[in-house]
Amino acid sequence: MRVAVDNQQVVDDSDVVVVCLLPSHAAEVLAGLQFRANHAVVSAIAGFPVAQLAGPVAPATDIARSIPLTAVATRRSVTPVYPATPAATGLYDRLGGSMEIASELAFESVSAASGTVAAYFRYLGTIADWLSSRGIPTAAARRYVADTFAALSGELDSPGADFAALAQSHTTPGGLNEQFARDLEAAGTYDAVQGGLDALLARITEK
Repeated sequence: MRVAVDNQQVVDDSDVVVVCLLPSHAAEVLAGLQFRANHAVVSAIAGFPVAQLAGPVAPATDIARSIPLTAVATRRSVTPVYPATPAATGLYDRLGGSMEIASELAFESVSAASGTVAAYFRYLGTIADWLSSRGIPTAAARRYVADTFAALSGELDSPGADFAALAQSHTTPGGLNEQFARDLEAAGTYDAVQGGLDALLARITEK
């Protein structure tokens, strides 16, 4: 592996430039770089529309946005791209697959949905903490919850995974799963998820 002396050398020596920057740093960093007209640019900058990228990377016009998650490191995650340029799809098809998004607003919605991962782990942590408070050793509680949900992940491998059907398959009439899901619904949990996603989308698109 060769290490470039600076970002400009990376750009100069590349045909496809993958831009991974914090939104707050993007404009400043990109302003200091010179792109070529034949560059293909694939951005992973959150909340940075194609039109906003066009100026800093000019004269390059082959621009795509993407939302790579950490699972691309093990080729276990599909990556949304907009627009679906050959450079973007060619890159991510080798890293778990690419998912073409039809419009930039739809892309921003997917970006908002990507902000739910921490809440997922908080949910699992809450279950483990509850078990710990009932006398289960912390390590054992965490292992039980982790193993339970890791085992379920195989049910999501189908491209057409039906979440409602999966929920139903784990529900026994009058059983514990049915009661817990019903109690969360009554508490407004699922409405809160929708509201939280709406708030994320508003934050992303308010610029």
